[in-house]
Formats: sequence, structure tokens, C-alpha cells
Amino acid sequence: MVATVSTVAYLGLEARAVEVQCQLVPGLPNFIVVGLPDKAVAESRERVRNAIAAIGLSLPPKRITVNLSPADLPKEGSHFDLPIALALLGAMGVIDAETLSGYVVVGELGLDGRTAPSPGVLLAALHAGGQEMGLVCPAAQGAEAAWAGQVEVVAAPDLLSLLNHFKGTAALSPPQPGAVEAPVRTADLKQVKGQEVAKRALEIAAAGGHNLLMVGPPGAGKSLMASCLPGILPDMTPGEALESSMVASVAGMLEGGRISRARPFRNPHHSASMAALVGGGLKVRPGEVSMAHLGVLFLDELPEFQRAVLDSLRQPLETGEVTVARANAHVTFPARVQLIAAMNPCRCGHLGDPALACSRAPRCAADYQAKVSGPLLDRIDLHVEVQAVTAADLVLPPPAEGSAEVAARVAAARAVQTARYAGGRVRTNAEVDGEALEDVAGPDEPGRQLLAQAAAAMKLSARGYTRVLRVARTIADLGGAERVGRVHVAEALSYRRRAPVN
Repeated sequence: MVATVSTVAYLGLEARAVEVQCQLVPGLPNFIVVGLPDKAVAESRERVRNAIAAIGLSLPPKRITVNLSPADLPKEGSHFDLPIALALLGAMGVIDAETLSGYVVVGELGLDGRTAPSPGVLLAALHAGGQEMGLVCPAAQGAEAAWAGQVEVVAAPDLLSLLNHFKGTAALSPPQPGAVEAPVRTADLKQVKGQEVAKRALEIAAAGGHNLLMVGPPGAGKSLMASCLPGILPDMTPGEALESSMVASVAGMLEGGRISRARPFRNPHHSASMAALVGGGLKVRPGEVSMAHLGVLFLDELPEFQRAVLDSLRQPLETGEVTVARANAHVTFPARVQLIAAMNPCRCGHLGDPALACSRAPRCAADYQAKVSGPLLDRIDLHVEVQAVTAADLVLPPPAEGSAEVAARVAAARAVQTARYAGGRVRTNAEVDGEALEDVAGPDEPGRQLLAQAAAAMKLSARGYTRVLRVARTIADLGGAERVGRVHVAEALSYRRRAPVN
């Protein structure tokens, strides 16, 4: 007799169906797992053996073979423990295997039979819902699985309670979706003294989802303004929150099933490796650019990152996804992020200040800025110089306008874009291509002429031309204008990088 239990294998944000087949045959006692298991899956034999012993049962003195089908699909992770245990109990006749035919099972087992959380339960629940099946998972992740919607979720604290549930002796209550965390607002734009140009650029970046680079001396407020950005961005829609939570789930960072409507804000240290930033590793996991999906990726001290690491962001910034290629699999993660970067004008940080700048200027600045490649800079829509804060600025009273007022204008501009691009995959002006922008609400004739003249004078690439048009469209949305005018194009051009800062 062969008992089968359904489970999943994770490949990026895709949950692929896997069938756990267990057979007991006469022969020398042995317990083997086949079907391309990794080390964690192969070790599940001991966890399953001890978990079954903990509920007062022992394995029969037979040859036990567990096959994970399809056999050519790599199986990674500890979530195969529970389906292997149930398939084995089904083959032993302890539980009716037909009872489990309508469920997808995931979960790790402890030696005492308790279930333990494992990454990716939300993906498994969505997969089960698509197959019109229920889900069996650890009790600690029942709240996470319940977010999948109309899916029957059986969340068991241990193996014994799960057996009692399916035998009808002690039913487990269905879990409720986890709490929706309220956004936590930290920094406020009222804390920023002066820097009106930079704050205006930050507002434009928030309204259109544009990438932004701030260049200025240390202590000018670049990091503070970047930390203010989450406070002026609109909260995610329920669909966006679920999409972002799927990435957190497969990374094992969705604690207690709590989902947040606040947009992710990730700020990795400049020592981050390529695998940490874009994903990868021995067991492919999402990187920082995917963890910031639909949110903000803040890179402080931009030139201090390894150049190869920074250049690995070029494709994700253009396509909105990361594909990690390995010999045995190609894994794709979403990476639709808003890049906010900050850097000093030179290694000393005080280029142009005769009292503080080093004697190597301007060579110092040229060498420092050359660490960031031109193609990456071309993908950044807004380049703004942040001036040093003077003592006169610091004694000024707080600005009358803070994050709340700016957030209201940003929300209004985002609402216009949502209505404009309704029915498609585009969410903001930063995602739409140039041809579509010109068709929907392109510039008027004076604006078009200025853009054409500037493209020739500034030697804009095709990408640069499109990005200027996108920024101009956002500026027009903030101003409530239906068409992009000459003044909007002029302001957008003022934020375009023309030459290295010197």
C-alpha cells in the first residue's frame, strides 16, 4: 500500500505541488527519503521517527520508503516533516489516507511531536486555495495562513492533536487572520531645517514612485529626509499588502501572521554582499531589493557599496523583478522598489568648502563618484544637491509644513495615477513607458519643444528622456494639471544629472 499526502516546494514566490508517497514493504528495517531532498529534508527521518515515538507509536520493522514526487524538483526546507509523518502514519494504518487527500500539509516537527513554524506558509495557503484544497500547518502560523481567504486551515500545535482532529475526537478551532499593524511614523519633515529643494524632490519622488539621489556633505540631513519618506507615502492597498507579505513569508519574517499596510523601508549597510542585496545563497532567499518590494530601498553612502553589488541593481530597477539563476533552478522574486540613495560629493565630504576640503580636489571627487556607474545613475530620476546646514538654519523655528501636509498632496497625486492607469499593471508614473505617457496625458507643444531641445543639449539617452517625461507628469499631477506644461518639464529637467558634481 502507498499512502500519499500533498505538500509544496517553494521556488521563489511560486509554490509547486509535491506529492509525498510512503510505502512499507517487507525487508530489513530501513527508512529512506528519495526525490532530490536537501540536507534538512533528509534529516527529517530522525525528527519524524522521534515525533511518532513521542505519541506512543513505533515504526514497523519494515523497509520504509518515502518518495517526494516529482523526483527531479529540488526539495528544500523543514516544512516536509509533517507531510512525511502523516504519509507514514497513513501507510501504517493509524490515519485514513483518504482523509488527507483534500489538504496541503506543511510544517516542521520537534522531537516531542510539537509543530514548529517554517517559511512560506502564506504561499502554501494561496496554493491550496487555488487547488480548492485545505491547509494543514503549525498552530503558530494559523493566523498567517488565514489571510489566504476562503481556505480551510487546520492549525495544529502538535502531531497528537492533529490525529485527534482528523479522527473526530477533538476538533481544532479554525484560526483567525493576524492583526493588521498600524503604520509607525518615526521621522517628520518638520525636523528638517532648510533644504527646501531637497524636500520638494522628496515629495515628487513619493508622489510618482521615482528613484532619488541626494548628494551633499555629512550632517546636511540626507539620512533624516530619507527616513521621513515612509511617513509621506500612502499606505498599501490590501492587494499590495498581501503581495508584500508573500515575500516576507517565504523569507520567514512574517511573525504571528501580522500584516502591515505600511510600505517596507529597507536600509542595508554598505558592506552588504550581492546575494544579500538581490537574493541568492546556497538556499535561494529574497534579498533586500525584494524585501523592499512595493516600498523603499535606501542605500546610504552609495559609493561605499561594492561596484558589482550596485550594478546588480540595474536590471531590477528596470524590470521590477530579480531572477537568480542557479545550475538546478531559476528563481524569480518581485522587486518593484523605489530607490533612495545618499552620498557625499567626495570621500572627505566637503567638496567646495575651502576650510574643510582636502588638497586632492577635484580629483578626490572624480575618483569617489566614479565608483557609481553611469548606467545606474541613468536609472535614477531625481538628482538633488543637498547644501550644508548653517547655524542660521538651525536656530530657525520648525517649518510650518510637516509630513502630514505633504502626505495629503502625495495621496491626491497617487489617486490621480490610480484612476489614470486603472485596469493595468502600472501603479505609478515611474512604471509607465514613455509612449503610453504621451498617449494618455503627454506634454503640450511648448513642453514638448523644451524637452526636445534639452534632450539634444544634455545628450539624454532614450531612458533619460522617458524618465524626465515621467517626472514632469508627476509634477503636473501634484499641481493638479491635466496636461504636462513647459514649467513642469523645466522643473523635471532641473533634477536631471548633467555631469559629476564638482
